[in-house]
Amino acid sequence: MDKMKEIYFAGGCFWGTEHYFKQIEGVLETEVGFANGHTENPTYKEVYTDQTGFAETVYVKYDPQVVSLEFLLQMFFKAIDPTSLNKQGHNEGTRYRTGIYFTDSNDLPVIEKVYQEEQKNYQQPLVVEKSQLKNFYTAEEYHQDYLDKNPDGYCHLPQSLFEFAKSAKDKKK
Repeated sequence: MDKMKEIYFAGGCFWGTEHYFKQIEGVLETEVGFANGHTENPTYKEVYTDQTGFAETVYVKYDPQVVSLEFLLQMFFKAIDPTSLNKQGHNEGTRYRTGIYFTDSNDLPVIEKVYQEEQKNYQQPLVVEKSQLKNFYTAEEYHQDYLDKNPDGYCHLPQSLFEFAKSAKDKKK
């Protein structure tokens, strides 16, 4: 069996971003947490101050035999406004910035390709960070699978997007 792969997405509030990616066939595991900040073991309360440099981020483990990184990136761009700096939906602050954080430098050409394709859809420049993952700390347990535990909980993403993700298929696989 081929090695599973991982990628990290910051797409605003991590509750909805995690729930969205969990719907995609080939995604094996998700975990919400905080990425690329400058303190150690931050709590949600600390990250919420926007003083730690962290972004709410979702770890995505996926099977590349079922779903490609290119497809996951395309799906990510469908769930965010890539021109909105530090804001998605009603959520504002640097913790809600958008980003793609990779652990395998071999993923960077695919990330760059999809990024450039997406840029063609917008007049203004994309503000989605693309960088190596510096650090990732798992968020408190009550944040994990939040929308599964709280189906009526707040989410900046519409229910229709979750349905779309559930039915979307990577045509190249």
